[in-house]
Amino acid sequence: MRVFLLLAGWLVSAAASAAGYPPVAVKVEAVRVGTHSYYVPGLAGAASEANAGFMSNAGFVVTPAGVVVFDALGTPSLAARMLQEIRRVTQAPIRRVIVSHYHADHYYGLQVFKDQGAEVWAHEAAQGVFRRPETQARFAQRKEVLAPWVSERLQRFVEPDVWLEGDGEFALGGVHFQLRHVGPAHSAEDLAMYVVEDGVLYAGDLVFKGRVPFVGDADSRLWLASLDRLIALKPRVLVPGHGEASTEPLADLALTRDYLAYLREAMGRAVAELLPFEEAYLATDWSRYESLPAFAEANRVNAYNTYLLMEREALSR
Repeated sequence: MRVFLLLAGWLVSAAASAAGYPPVAVKVEAVRVGTHSYYVPGLAGAASEANAGFMSNAGFVVTPAGVVVFDALGTPSLAARMLQEIRRVTQAPIRRVIVSHYHADHYYGLQVFKDQGAEVWAHEAAQGVFRRPETQARFAQRKEVLAPWVSERLQRFVEPDVWLEGDGEFALGGVHFQLRHVGPAHSAEDLAMYVVEDGVLYAGDLVFKGRVPFVGDADSRLWLASLDRLIALKPRVLVPGHGEASTEPLADLALTRDYLAYLREAMGRAVAELLPFEEAYLATDWSRYESLPAFAEANRVNAYNTYLLMEREALSR
């Protein structure tokens, strides 16, 4: 069996090379989190040459009837390595890929799984995403930062085979999957996947474990409501979009929830008191969060966008 698995890994590696995907030096390794469930943990930090764009998580679930993949990482090369990891576990066909959302670090590897015959599912709120100016701007940025792993020659943008209107459920090989549309939150199209038999929740970027999330221009009010829906599932294991898997999922869900609530409270109070943003930011006590990873990179932007959001909410009342 060991010889067979090693041979299978070599064959996948050879296939990836034949497809023209440049190799990556970063360690891509599958970690088991349930009877059927695995995830591939990304590295910390923004996409860079140093981490080869490997800065988010992806997962896969092995059933007797085939494999369900959750997200496809940030380059075709990384997805090819993830496929190697799947083949070390099983030779079952890749049946389906669920896309949590269309941010570059989660879907640029889709073509690798599509070439394996997988059916791609995503939420309909992402329709037209490849024609959006911000998508093209991100592609230009990734080509510059992540060459040679992202290029015009290598990259294909794979349209979903199935657009979901909302929540969904399906079974494969006796394993039951619940899909939850929990956007608009981090993005309009956010999908989470719950593996019922394993109690494993793949949360996408609704949860950033042990670090400050990137809020951007997301609607934090809706994000909070989405987190409450995930908490209601009472998962045994949580696989976030970034950070290690958690065996204390309710605590990690609560950390993201409490951070968003604090942003809204602090910036909402500033708006009500007509304080300029700079003054409000300096006056806010960030001590609970400033020791967390990504605070320096994300917190000020999160606070500013939340300040603008609270202004809009105040004007709409």
